[in-house]
Amino acid sequence: MTLIVVPTPVGNREDITARALKVLATADVVACEDTRHTGLLLDHYGIKARLLSCHDHNERSRTAEIIGLLAEGKTVALVSDAGTPAVSDPGELVVREVLEAGYDVDVLPGPTAFVPALILSGLPVHPATFWGFLPSKGTDRRKVLADLADHRWTLVFYVSPHRLADELADLAGAFGEDRPAALVREISKIHQETLRAPLGELARQATEGRIRGEMVLVVAGRAPRTVDDALWQEEGRTLLDQGKSLRDVVNLIAEGYGIPKNRIKSALLAKRRREEVEQ
Repeated sequence: MTLIVVPTPVGNREDITARALKVLATADVVACEDTRHTGLLLDHYGIKARLLSCHDHNERSRTAEIIGLLAEGKTVALVSDAGTPAVSDPGELVVREVLEAGYDVDVLPGPTAFVPALILSGLPVHPATFWGFLPSKGTDRRKVLADLADHRWTLVFYVSPHRLADELADLAGAFGEDRPAALVREISKIHQETLRAPLGELARQATEGRIRGEMVLVVAGRAPRTVDDALWQEEGRTLLDQGKSLRDVVNLIAEGYGIPKNRIKSALLAKRRREEVEQ
C-alpha cells in the first residue's frame, strides 16, 4: 500500500532507469497522465499493467480512487507523460492527499527537464530557482516577471511553444534585453539544441517562428549593482540627522541599494564615531 512516483523519459526512451521499469512491471496499478502515451512506453519494454488515467482535469477524483486502492493494500505507480510527476505536471495533489491519508509515498530519482537545461545553459547553477510555467495570461505573467526582475539567482522556466514569442518579449521587457539567457529545446531528443544569447536576441529569433519543440528557458539573475559607497553613506547620514532610528535607516538603505545590513550599520556607526571625535 505505497504510492511510488516514477519519472519517465523526457526524450530518449533509454533514459528510464532499471528500477523504474521494475516498479512499473510489479505495481498493481499505474496511474498516468495519458494512458495511450504511457501504454506505448510500457509496450516498448514488454510491460503489461493496469492503467488508470490521472491528469489535470480528473486529478481530484482520481486521487480519491488511488487512496481507495492503497486502502485495499495495492501498490500504485504514478507517472506523467514525461519527466517527474508533480514537477509542472499532475501529481502534486495526489502525493499531498495520499500523505495526509496516512499512506506511504516513495519517489524514484530520474529524468526531469530543468536539471540538464540548467547545466547546459552555462549560467550559475548554485543557487538557482526553478519557477516552472509562467501564467498564460499576459497581464498576470508581466506582474510575476516584475516581481522576479531583481531576483539575483539563476531562474529556470518551462516555456509553452505556443507562447514562446510573447513570453520572451515580456521577459526582455521586465529583465532587460541584455540579460544573459539560454533556451534549451528538445532535451534528450534527436534535435536537442541550446541557444545561448541575451533575452532580446532570443525574443527576436522567436518572432521568426523558427524555434520549435519542448523548451526550457534559463535566465541569469540580476547582476549586483555597482554602488558608490559615498552616495549611500551620505544618504544614511542625512536620514539619521532627520531623526530616523539607526535600525530604520539600515533597513531603508539595504532595501534601496541591495547592500548587506551589517555592512551598512558598521559604516554608519564608524562615520558617527569619527564625527564625534572631530567635534
